[in-house]
Amino acid sequence: MGADAAASRVKMLLERHHVLQRLLLLLALTGTCMVIGDGVLTPAISVFSAVSGLELSMSEEQHKYVEVPAACLVLVALFALQHYGTHRVGFLFAPIVIAWLLCISVIGVYNIFHWNRHVYRALSPCYMYKFLKKTRRGGWMSLGGILLCITGSEAMFADLGHFSRLSIQIAFTCVVYPALILAYMGQAAYLSRHHIIESDYRIGFYVSVPEQIRWPVLGIAILAAVVGSQAVITGTFSIIKQCSALSCFPRVRIVHTSSEVHGQIYIPEINWMLMVLCLAVTVGLRDTKRLGNASGLAVIAVMLATTCLMSLVIVLCWHRSIFLAICFILFFGAIEALYFSASLIKFLEGAWVPIALSGIFMAIMYLWHYGTLKKYEFDIQNKVSIDWLLGLGPNLGIVRVRGIGLIHTELVSGIPAIFSHFVTNLPAFHQVLVFLCIKSVPVPYVRPEERFLVGRIGPEESRVYRCIARYGYRDVHKDDLEFEKDLVCSIAEFIRSGVSHPGSTAERSEKDDNRMAVVGAGIRLCEEDADPEDAAGPSGSKEIQSPVTARNKRVRFVVPESSDMDSSVKEELRELMEAREAGMAFIVGHSDVRAKSGSGFIKRLVIDVGYDFLRRNCRGPAFAVSIPHASTLEVGMVYDV
Repeated sequence: MGADAAASRVKMLLERHHVLQRLLLLLALTGTCMVIGDGVLTPAISVFSAVSGLELSMSEEQHKYVEVPAACLVLVALFALQHYGTHRVGFLFAPIVIAWLLCISVIGVYNIFHWNRHVYRALSPCYMYKFLKKTRRGGWMSLGGILLCITGSEAMFADLGHFSRLSIQIAFTCVVYPALILAYMGQAAYLSRHHIIESDYRIGFYVSVPEQIRWPVLGIAILAAVVGSQAVITGTFSIIKQCSALSCFPRVRIVHTSSEVHGQIYIPEINWMLMVLCLAVTVGLRDTKRLGNASGLAVIAVMLATTCLMSLVIVLCWHRSIFLAICFILFFGAIEALYFSASLIKFLEGAWVPIALSGIFMAIMYLWHYGTLKKYEFDIQNKVSIDWLLGLGPNLGIVRVRGIGLIHTELVSGIPAIFSHFVTNLPAFHQVLVFLCIKSVPVPYVRPEERFLVGRIGPEESRVYRCIARYGYRDVHKDDLEFEKDLVCSIAEFIRSGVSHPGSTAERSEKDDNRMAVVGAGIRLCEEDADPEDAAGPSGSKEIQSPVTARNKRVRFVVPESSDMDSSVKEELRELMEAREAGMAFIVGHSDVRAKSGSGFIKRLVIDVGYDFLRRNCRGPAFAVSIPHASTLEVGMVYDV
């Protein structure tokens, strides 16, 4: 009970103070931007350090002109293969990783027994204390370089999109961690006997590798660097997808490369952006040490932000005591703050790169989040009520024209302000109105009989409906004609099934207008060229036909023989047929967001310049169909936020 009360108090504290909410958002965005920056730096340092083995076979002057082009070629190939998806090349990952772990383990064991068998004593934490006590400031500054030993662990759980949590824990504990310990112990054993090396630039992993197997190890290292970079790139795709879903990142095209695993995605724009930035960092820094300083700062910043946010998860989600959360953040936060401060010392030696990258990404994310939030608040505040819609009629000069008006909206309840703007400037709308909302759901496919959620807005006489079309991430969107038929059939089935008749018209409330129902197959829609002679319906069924025949097509509904409908349902279906025969018009809103008059300079700069630039250069909202231009009516509206 105490833990629940503490969670309630923390939640109320965050809800009451907007400053704390902004600080929490800033912390989350900082960690997220550092993860994206890590997606740039990890492939660069992984591939660059892997190809650095070439330095042992040539002079110092020569290897500088070979390493960078070789690393760039590998990076271009790495990012060029991303569109195939992990499932296409994933069968190679396990053999490569196993070969690499086995390779460094064997080399580590060889170095331990060949150079210094007593190096295992370094596993004792007392040597760490003695080292820091003896070296003091120099030892503290060296912590920034030690971060490279744990680089990659911050992105380990990005693989949750591919594997289960238990499998990752077992693999890391039983295979990866022992292999790394043996590899570092082997290098320590080698260095304990080779304190003085002729050229400083040769200090590295490949120095401790026996010369006879150096070239095979180089090949395996490059392949392992590609696999390790793949995990970080996939994690970057995943976190950007989550940010886009939370309106914290501009809309991007997300391609799901697997029908079985939801986490396997590919984002073309982000992939090529990461490649350009990765090549720029590799060519610009040209040194493993500077790349290591940059990558180390990004890694420890991600861990520090995760620790701070994890303390809130302990209280708010796990409902544990505040004391436990404080102990958690003090223990882990103190260690990470020590490493973070050591990394900041090397700001001019490459550590400025992740700070610059995260600053750019944070500006983009904050601008998009702020502008989207203001636009959503405007939509909510200017949402049209049901009573206003029902009050529209001939007495106000409003005319209902024949046909179906399909209005795209991102709201799942209420009537968007764009419709009131449309009616105010053009006092007419169609005899049947459908407010359509397209939603993507995290499943591969949505069955056709479960695709449409249909509801009614206002009384039956208004002929106004709301429809939510749900698509899985592997669903193929139909063309406009097929989609129109499916939509009309779902509305007709909604009318026939009686779900739209919860009570009398006088008893209907706004709660009833928000009631939605999943409608499956039942009524079939037949469209054919106009024929003066009525065609006979299929056996075992009966038809509802429209007395009005269109010039080019004739519409009829084929309903099951067992259907028993009253006169009001038949009349509503007949009006829907007439509207379908008259045609369907797509009404699409085009909003222009502007800072309202009297706003400060910063707000006008953010909304009128920053957010407007992002909106004009990112992808528009996804529609279910390719809307035909001849049937499209675009309604422009200025949002003064």
